[in-house]
Amino acid sequence: MNIIINGQVNSSIAASDRGLAYGDGLFETIACVDGHLQFFSQHMQRLNEGCQRLSLPLIPQQQWLHDIRQLNIEQPAAVIKLMLTRGSGGRGYKIPQDAKLTRIVSVHSWPHYAPTLRQEGARLIVCRTPVSINPALAGLKHLNRLDNVLARAEWEDGDILEGLMLDTQGHVIEGTMSNLFAIEDQCLYTPSLAQAGVAGVIRQQLIALSAKLGYDCKIVPLSVKHLNNMDELFICNSLLGVCPVRQLEDKHFKQWPITSILQQQLNMNEASLAV
Repeated sequence: MNIIINGQVNSSIAASDRGLAYGDGLFETIACVDGHLQFFSQHMQRLNEGCQRLSLPLIPQQQWLHDIRQLNIEQPAAVIKLMLTRGSGGRGYKIPQDAKLTRIVSVHSWPHYAPTLRQEGARLIVCRTPVSINPALAGLKHLNRLDNVLARAEWEDGDILEGLMLDTQGHVIEGTMSNLFAIEDQCLYTPSLAQAGVAGVIRQQLIALSAKLGYDCKIVPLSVKHLNNMDELFICNSLLGVCPVRQLEDKHFKQWPITSILQQQLNMNEASLAV
């Protein structure tokens, strides 16, 4: 694994870094296919919006690209991870005025998904670990992901790809690593992320794409009972793209006609928006 920290090849940060101490920072996970960064501008937009909400200085897009090029990526498919922390500071939560950002770029192997996953669908469970409710952080891909860590620890079965996370009121929010969409009568539904969850880059692409294709997309509260009555379910993220759900707990889904259309159209967008 190659790592670039603040523009230099390195593999360590200061023990006083606030990203380590408090999760004070943001990250992005970007697919790199045949040397092209997928939806890079959209990832940069989300990162910049997160910086504004956390009062972090913005890093120019060209600086990130310069760091990424130093990774010398050779794999046909790789995962690029960007991390930005507020930098080192003393003990205590107060933001130090002289803190200097820590900028980390690393490359990782592509996940070992089954070759037929996007055609045959994924199996999901419902996690016991709830999502933390905090409107001030909702939507952000911040560095504190303990909810997701605990939820992902709930299963070891290799046939289960993902677990859905609920809030304390029983509303489905997201997967441990993905956003969720449901389809009924050719209308898309996806959970609101106003109180919790990560506003995924692919989720945003699909909301816009559904409108272009003539499908309504409603952002509404969803329960597991609602999901069991839907025609189709799918999950999405920057590495999976659009992945249909074949099973949620004991409920089976056998056909995904609209999911397949969205999957194909997203692939076309992905190619056109790559850097």
